[in-house]
Amino acid sequence: MIQLLFTLIFAEMTLIVVFVFKTPLRKLVIMGLDRVKRGRGPVVVKTVAATIFVVMMASVYNAVAIQRRWIQDGEANPTDQILFANHILEASLMGFALFLALMIDRLHHYIRELRIRRKTMEAVKKQSRVFEDSKPPATEEIKALEEETIALRGRIKDLETQLEEKNKESGSAEANAMALKKQSEGFLLEYDRLLEENQNLRSQLQSLDRKFSLSDGKKVM
Repeated sequence: MIQLLFTLIFAEMTLIVVFVFKTPLRKLVIMGLDRVKRGRGPVVVKTVAATIFVVMMASVYNAVAIQRRWIQDGEANPTDQILFANHILEASLMGFALFLALMIDRLHHYIRELRIRRKTMEAVKKQSRVFEDSKPPATEEIKALEEETIALRGRIKDLETQLEEKNKESGSAEANAMALKKQSEGFLLEYDRLLEENQNLRSQLQSLDRKFSLSDGKKVM
């Protein structure tokens, strides 16, 4: 039992040393622990740890019982001393083995988290590089759009000036139309006046003709 515990402790210490130094062997150990933690591996490990803990508590209980017997008897025989030392050694080795197993589990967890963080950081760096590489075409597109907007603004200004010219031309055409309308109204008024004068002259001529005809008739008689 003690030899097995010493072997387990030395194996755990070797794993811890492997975790400390970055070597290809560490990758293999991490891959092995990853496989152990999949499926039923955690259940088996917890069962073994619980068994070791129960055996450790039994050794502690036996050591305490032997110590109580010493107190009651007032003296200790060599057999009890050997058993007490054996139980204390077994309990210490099992406790140390459980502690090292906990350290291995935590180191494996932190190293795996560190690898995941590094991978995410590398992915973020790659994305940032891709984004930076794609920046020049974006700036060129922005420049092209700015040039197009400048050209469109110039076109809009030209259209506005043309529209103002058209409005001025239409305003002058309206003014000319109003002037022609006033002239036509004046011509109509003049025509009406001349027509009235013509009618007056005709009426005067008719009255003169009548007078002449009456005077000629009197002379004949």
